This record gives sequence, structure tokens and C-alpha cells, in this order.
Amino acid sequence: MSHRLFSFLSTAWRVVRLGVLFVLLVIFFSHAVVKHAAEGKVITDPRELPAGSVVLLLGTSRYTRSGAPNQFFHHRIQAAARAYETGRVSTIVASGDNSSAGYNEPLSMYNALREAGVDSSAIVLDYAGLRTLDSVWRMQHVFGQDQFVIISQPFHVERALFIAGHHGIGATGLGAENATGALHFYVRLREYFARVQAVLDVYLFRTEPEQTEQGSPIEFTPPFDVESAP
Repeated sequence: MSHRLFSFLSTAWRVVRLGVLFVLLVIFFSHAVVKHAAEGKVITDPRELPAGSVVLLLGTSRYTRSGAPNQFFHHRIQAAARAYETGRVSTIVASGDNSSAGYNEPLSMYNALREAGVDSSAIVLDYAGLRTLDSVWRMQHVFGQDQFVIISQPFHVERALFIAGHHGIGATGLGAENATGALHFYVRLREYFARVQAVLDVYLFRTEPEQTEQGSPIEFTPPFDVESAP
């Protein structure tokens, strides 16, 4: 091996190591920032919720790509239903992706909530919750809520609380049970990169939601019509 080639490879290896170190530092920093923002704000017992709580239920697909029931979806629905059963929840805003034909997270959540015993009058659908950022932003700017409870898995709730805090929203979180097995491992791994994206969206890119229409505050007074919910 020539000296020139050896020097080139050594330099390239140093660059790779520095690049990997930088990526790891960004991931660690983003994780720490999100974790700190949510500290003390996530509960697991719905009986601790304030009376009359408005809930933001974050969406996901009801089934995995293989067609199996999605544990994350199931546990979020169960957490929301248990919260509703306490009598301390007035409204559940089911916010998710409905950006393509045949894929409707809010309607899937509505159907599952009804199956779990939640009255239709307590459910409002938000069809423009394309990302967590969108769902949180719309709760404040479209639904007029500055205080609400976010339901999802704890790691997802933490990221949503970080976004909410940046927008001056006094949100708290109710953690749903996690999935198990390979699905849980994959989603948790993906969450590290989602936190990096969230930090970049907030501090660097100042990312706006996909749909930024302003709305007058919605009075959460039952009953609601699922067909006309925003």
C-alpha cells in the first residue's frame, strides 16, 4: 500500500469516526432535551386526571403492514377508554392521518373507541393530524385548547409534550401500555430519530403544520356529529 493511499484511508477513517460521533451526540442531545421537557408531566393512572379533561389521542394505524393488529393502537384506545370511564374526561379528540384514500386513522380510532364503550358524543375527529406536530398545533389553534391531556405510549407522549411546551401549551400526558417484541424494538429505535427531527423542527427549521388554517375555539359541549367533526 502506497503512503499516499494509506494517508487517504487514515483521513477517511477519521472523518467517518467524527461523523458517527457527531450523529450520536445529536441523538443523545435530542433525547435529553425531549426527556427534560416532559419530566414530571406523564402519568399512568387516569384517576389522577383533572375533572373535565380534554384528551388528544394521537393516531396510528389499526393494523401493521403484515395485517396483524397493531398493539400500539390497541393500547392507546384502551388508555383513552379507561380515562373516559373515570368520568374525568369530557372530550377525546382523535387526531390522525387521513391524507390518502383508504387510510383513515381518525375514523379507525372512532370505531375502536365506540367498541370500547366511549359515547359518540364525547369523540371529535381531527383528520389533519399528519404528524405529532400537526396534532398538537391544531389542538391550540383550531380547537382552541391551551390545556389538554395527550394519550399515546410514554415515549411518544414525551415528544408531544416537548412540542407542546415550545408552543406555550400546558399539556400533560397519560401513558398507554407499550407493545412487545420486535414491533416495540423497531418503534423505539425509530423514536430516537423522531426526537432529532422534533428538535430540528422546533429550533432550526421552525416547521409549520401541513394545514395551518385558523379556527375559532370549539366549545366542547356534547353532542357532536361524527360526520361533521373537523
